[in-house]
Amino acid sequence: MKERTARAIMLVKAIEEADQQKEVLTDDDRKYASRTARELAHWQAAEARCAATLPDFLQQRAEQLLKRLAARHKAFAAVAAGHSGLWGASWLLPVLALLAGGLAERFADPHRVDLLSLPLLGIIAWNAAAYVLLAVWTLLPGRRAGLRRGLANRMGLGRGHAPRRLPHVLGSGVLQFMVDWARLGANLNLARIARILHVSAAAFALGAALSLYARGIVARYAAGWESTFLDAEQVHGLLSLLFAPAVRLFGLEGFTLAEVAGLQGWSDARLGNGARWVHLYAASLLLYVVLPRMVLGIVAALRAAWLRRHFPLDLEQPYFRQLAVAAGGEPGVLRVLPYSLTVDEARSRGLDAVAQEMLGEQARVRLLPPCAYGSAAPQLEAEQGTTTAVLFGIAATPEQENHGAFLAQMGRGQRLPVLLDQSALAARMDAARLRERVELWREFCILHGAEPKVVDLLAPHTEKENQA
Repeated sequence: MKERTARAIMLVKAIEEADQQKEVLTDDDRKYASRTARELAHWQAAEARCAATLPDFLQQRAEQLLKRLAARHKAFAAVAAGHSGLWGASWLLPVLALLAGGLAERFADPHRVDLLSLPLLGIIAWNAAAYVLLAVWTLLPGRRAGLRRGLANRMGLGRGHAPRRLPHVLGSGVLQFMVDWARLGANLNLARIARILHVSAAAFALGAALSLYARGIVARYAAGWESTFLDAEQVHGLLSLLFAPAVRLFGLEGFTLAEVAGLQGWSDARLGNGARWVHLYAASLLLYVVLPRMVLGIVAALRAAWLRRHFPLDLEQPYFRQLAVAAGGEPGVLRVLPYSLTVDEARSRGLDAVAQEMLGEQARVRLLPPCAYGSAAPQLEAEQGTTTAVLFGIAATPEQENHGAFLAQMGRGQRLPVLLDQSALAARMDAARLRERVELWREFCILHGAEPKVVDLLAPHTEKENQA
């Protein structure tokens, strides 16, 4: 799925989930969008002589709903067609880096080429350190992207707030979309940031090299060096090591120890061949900075392009399973795994209503045997069209070593749906204390990467109305 398609689908998903009372998208809006999307998806599939897919249906449906929202709320049009925060940085930062590189050597004497030029040596040293850090970064565990994820999320969102003129429900949906989209697009944004930084580093070094040549056209360079701590032999060894690849690959003129010693303290500056050192520094910047950074930038660009065309979107979420039925797919199945909880006949009927709310009117429930308190999570096979949810009773207090460990084993890095049944407390606990217990469980589930849904299995319809 392409990034733009996934963005439209996720934006509509966030708005529909926030709009429980259907204030901004009515039932007629949603039914019309589903019917039109189904027809368009089948028509396009027939034109391409292939079967219609759920992503095709979701794309067409999202486009229909976004058009309606943009027509009703002018401020929403900018959100629907929003650009990533990296859009401007992708060209602005490299241009600024090129100009900054061109000014890097301007702080020195415009008529001299310093053999120990701090700006030029600093550019090479900084990039060498960056290569070492990149190599170490690659060998770190999977959490290595955590340090950069905040920057990637912030830049990938663009503007960090919804337009103020939007209705409250619509604004809430847009804000939730920003949070979800930042999480889903983190890897793509990291690849884009890497591309921008690599290209900018190459542009900075290129600007420094071009500045040397541009200034040499209108000024005569004299070469020399001076140092408090280094003698001629040490400087010769350092420069020989630094310029050896450029001398060999480009056939540039080398230098001897006597020549380096003769340029010490600028005593023979008038005779120093400035052009030789300009060529050596420019070739070294090309070899050490420009070419490696461009290669890394191309790799990052290719990765970003691949992720943009194959955006990771989990279509097994309950929201998408419910729409799959509207697209003409098979009814979804809600597989419920109770934890330290016995589901009687009345609550079992409540699960039927919850499944229909989550996966559509034709959804079915498959109730699994309950897991005992403190037991390990069972190994459940993934099944097409089946959504697995854990059922907790919130009469108990959530415990990290039991409930938390169970969620970690069941989720395996995925956002696991969790049903929080409050039926045991609703009749014997006042509303304020019940809200506190519900929020405790909700925060606990979110902290463990789960997706909580509060239900009352003895009065599922009443709970739905309360949530709306």
